[in-house]
Amino acid sequence: MVQNTQTGTGDTVREATGEQVGREFYAAYLYLSMSGYFDAANLPGFALWMRKQYEEETQHALKLFDSLLDRGTRVQLSPIEPPPSSFRSPLDAFERALEHEKEVTAHIHELYDLALQEKDYPSKVLLDWFVQEQVEEEKSATEIVERLKMAGEDGAALLMLDKELGERP
Repeated sequence: MVQNTQTGTGDTVREATGEQVGREFYAAYLYLSMSGYFDAANLPGFALWMRKQYEEETQHALKLFDSLLDRGTRVQLSPIEPPPSSFRSPLDAFERALEHEKEVTAHIHELYDLALQEKDYPSKVLLDWFVQEQVEEEKSATEIVERLKMAGEDGAALLMLDKELGERP
């Protein structure tokens, strides 16, 4: 829930942006949970990759949160649902991550459409960045899903991918 101290265009966009803040924090929790799963599975590279995703999603949430504050909006944060903590396999975890990114993309697109409808240009400019970011997020997750499918049950291939993901800056 948001309370706007300024009136005018964008009130609906600001409300929806407040909801997106919660979604971004949920995404961070999801990635942190996945990081814990990979750590317990002795796959430190996958765990590190997911930890970096956690940090990125937190930054995304704060970027939206700060944009609301900059526009005179007080944001009341909502509770965050607990994410799953166990997965059938590394492939399962990444497939879920990819599906989640697709959901986030859909929400960002809805928010973008709303900003255009309301002629909320500051939100549109902010959301341009998020639209591009989601292209990168989906591409990255898709590539890892495809590589995990190629690796199949080959432990050596999984360890090579784990090493590679652990080198993420």
